[in-house]
Amino acid sequence: MATNFPKCLFLWNFVAFCSYLVRFSSCQPSGYSQAVATFYENPTSPGSGGACGLENDVASAPYNAMITAGNQALFKQGSGCGACYQVLCTQDQNPYCSGNPITVTLTDECPGACNNDPVHFDISGIAFGKLAKSGEASQLYNAGKISIFYQRVACNYNTNIIFKVDKGSNPNFFTVTSEAVDGDGDLSLVEIQTSNSSWVPMQRMIGATWSVGIQPDKQKPPFSLRLTSETKQSVTASNVIPDGWQPGSVYKSNVNFPNNL
Repeated sequence: MATNFPKCLFLWNFVAFCSYLVRFSSCQPSGYSQAVATFYENPTSPGSGGACGLENDVASAPYNAMITAGNQALFKQGSGCGACYQVLCTQDQNPYCSGNPITVTLTDECPGACNNDPVHFDISGIAFGKLAKSGEASQLYNAGKISIFYQRVACNYNTNIIFKVDKGSNPNFFTVTSEAVDGDGDLSLVEIQTSNSSWVPMQRMIGATWSVGIQPDKQKPPFSLRLTSETKQSVTASNVIPDGWQPGSVYKSNVNFPNNL
């Protein structure tokens, strides 16, 4: 008697293979890469801006604790400070994950064991909880370390660039941190122009904080600052640091980058 067993077996294998492809493609969203994530300290932690020079500013607007530290794959010895990432976790990765993406800014370094992973996000406790399904954040916190997906996205803060003069600045040494930088978010160059000089490149001191020596008898305020992004776009904040500037003061500019990559 004739049998259709080989044909049926082929069809069964074909269906199973197609189902595997569909499931695999649904696991990893298009455009995303794989990483792991942990969270800062406790569920109410806003995270830190320490290694990027943002200090406790990350807890309030425009960051609002939606921040992350990263291992060297992300931190890049400080040049990755300010970059924005969309991250999410699916129920295939953890049953308490919502699958809804959140956007976080890289503001700190996750050193040591974080570099045992190819890409590691150490997300603020507040932001980490937003990866969970409604009412199930506590279960996600209990997991401690989870698999996630991530992709680089443009920063968009709905405000202009903010310059914070470092507390260690003085008439001979000027240090400034750039905050709320749209677009790439991370900077490859910061330059300063005094009222009576040409553009002078500043040195990256720590993360998003740049410094330069000043000759107060020759280089007088107001100071203009020119920022160049990772993709070599530039914006100029003219006369943004006024005469009589003070260490620790914050000065808001009237410019920002386009909010795209």
